[in-house]
Amino acid sequence: MPYPELSYTTSALADIEADALVLALPPLADAGDALDAWPGLAEALEGVGFTGAAGATVRAFAPEARRTPLVVVGTGSAPDAAALRDAVGAAVRTTSGFDTLAVAAVAAPHLTRAVAEGAVIGGYRFEGYKRDAGKTRAGRVIVSSPEELTTADKASVAAVGSAVALVKDLVHIPAEWLGPQDFADQAVAAVDGLPVDIEVLDEEQLAEQGFGGILGVGRGSDRPPRFIRLDYAPAGAARHVAVVGKGITFDTGGLSLKPPAGMVGMKYDMCGAAIALAVVAAAARLALPVRVSGWLCVADNMPSGRATRPGDVVRILDGTTVEVLNTDAEGRVVLADGLVAASRTRPDVIVDVATLTGAISVALGTRHTGVMGDDLAVGEYLAAAERAGEQAWPLPLPDHMEDELDSPIADLQNAKIGDPAGGSLFAGLFLRRFVGRVSDAADAPRIPWVHLDIAGSGTTKAAYGATDKGPTAATVRSLIEFLTGDAS
Repeated sequence: MPYPELSYTTSALADIEADALVLALPPLADAGDALDAWPGLAEALEGVGFTGAAGATVRAFAPEARRTPLVVVGTGSAPDAAALRDAVGAAVRTTSGFDTLAVAAVAAPHLTRAVAEGAVIGGYRFEGYKRDAGKTRAGRVIVSSPEELTTADKASVAAVGSAVALVKDLVHIPAEWLGPQDFADQAVAAVDGLPVDIEVLDEEQLAEQGFGGILGVGRGSDRPPRFIRLDYAPAGAARHVAVVGKGITFDTGGLSLKPPAGMVGMKYDMCGAAIALAVVAAAARLALPVRVSGWLCVADNMPSGRATRPGDVVRILDGTTVEVLNTDAEGRVVLADGLVAASRTRPDVIVDVATLTGAISVALGTRHTGVMGDDLAVGEYLAAAERAGEQAWPLPLPDHMEDELDSPIADLQNAKIGDPAGGSLFAGLFLRRFVGRVSDAADAPRIPWVHLDIAGSGTTKAAYGATDKGPTAATVRSLIEFLTGDAS
């Protein structure tokens, strides 16, 4: 199992049988009576300079209370759920060599769900390809709280753990073992036993149905593209949310070839499709009264004699022609097909998620997700992200940039060569052209739409909080919150 098995108890942390204990604490001056059950611990923590700063972790020894190894992690003063999630996650992530951990936030028992989420996220491990993995993270975590966590909260924590692990597992797999068909096989396996319908279109079906964007991007690879549709549709669903994901299983840049350093890590370019898959599966596991469909646009972007050339024109599913000036701006081209296909089902809202533009990292760094789209839908997503404790920031879609999409020979061009200004906004404007209308009426408004650019937030080179280095599964918790907020 790639994340620890969780169990829950109302027993005090010091009374739990475990290989090591994790105690989350604010600064000692703010701890109140939280350490009454731990004689000698306050003095021990003062002796090692424990400040209670968020994420600060120390090993402590309080033999009068318990001789089991004890890890104390700071939460900062008056921690909220996000701070506690990160603090516990950091402690579980950095504590290895113990089979079973027991964790508690004795000064914040009302935030037990955040403690559990931190444990399940921080305890993730990829069971990869090392012959000797060395000391590993705990396979079991016992969460201690004076009040029993509700059944609904336990289910939510389990769904989050499973979804985050699924995304990270898929993103970690080397591209040689995760081509488009392999991804489709993984998707089928991920929803096996869940009330989710799945359909996989191969290259012949894509050609018959007119998916020219996905075919154009995947044309240079020996591994042909796939389009995967998932549908969780409970009876009486109150709303339909469509999630469209970019799934480039490896991005060389195509004939607009990336430099060698820029190609490292490009197996991560299928994060968006992995997230869409995980969110549909989570909705089904939680039996949410919301229809959630996933539209996964999966292709290898490789150079060859068959590859799309700069200047070639591809025809998207709705008939729109796109002049491909930069074959390394391929994500928006495959998403165009996915947005059109999703729009045809007339969902209440469409969310697309993609490692789309390097420009988003320049604008927002590596922890904030860039959010674009319709104001109301964007506001709804941002509120969900705040509740989930994930960082996101809204960006505009300026009308004055619309003219930059024009091509002299096609309906649109996919890039503006030599002009880096507003690159993420250009990509968002491009995608908006493929979001359908709420009805067939000529003046019908577009379907509410949110675009999530995770090119910065989707992976990290350095661990922080509950998040290990590598894939972060950014937006997974926010999207689940987005759905459960609809259901509440």
